[in-house]
Amino acid sequence: MLNTKTIVHPRLQHIALTTARPDEMIAWYRTVLGMNLMHHNDNPTGADHAHNPGVVAAWLTNDEIHHRMAILSLPGLSDDPQRSAHPRVQHFAFEYPTLDDLLGSWARLADAGITPVLAADEGLQTAFYYLDPDRNSVELNVNNYGNNLTATEHLQHSPQFAERPLGQFVEPALMLQAREAGASPWEIHERAWQGEFEPAEPPNPLVLY
Repeated sequence: MLNTKTIVHPRLQHIALTTARPDEMIAWYRTVLGMNLMHHNDNPTGADHAHNPGVVAAWLTNDEIHHRMAILSLPGLSDDPQRSAHPRVQHFAFEYPTLDDLLGSWARLADAGITPVLAADEGLQTAFYYLDPDRNSVELNVNNYGNNLTATEHLQHSPQFAERPLGQFVEPALMLQAREAGASPWEIHERAWQGEFEPAEPPNPLVLY
């Protein structure tokens, strides 16, 4: 029977990005998130070429869902130097199961020349922020509590979060050293919040905007 009275809570299934550099974008997301190219189409609208010049689409996923991301190449697109002055999607995020996964991915990406523009222990989570080839902000994070209910409680009621939502800036390399020396994920979180892993040069949070 149809439910026409109460709100059904659908899950976010995929995001779609437009770009003028599809090959770079596809390669970046395959490298960073392990996306697999599921389908590529040079005529996604099915229109004749006169009505669909140069439009290309790609569908990618990194799990069991048919696609988590669509990348659309549209002719005539150009970079917007004033993008931070315009309404837009500010960032989107992907969560790892463990701190080891986050730090291991940081090391793998650093070896490939891909580094975060900002990294922080935000209390409820540790988050590294990257910029894709179109300068979309992509957050990679891990739940510091390992429990969504506790993290939600932190978000809603922690005085620390109310005062500093971005938390304490961190240098991932120092966190990795501590982990390899035997510190537990929770110990690393506590030490990060105390400022032990501060970067030599504090990042400018406006880089995310």
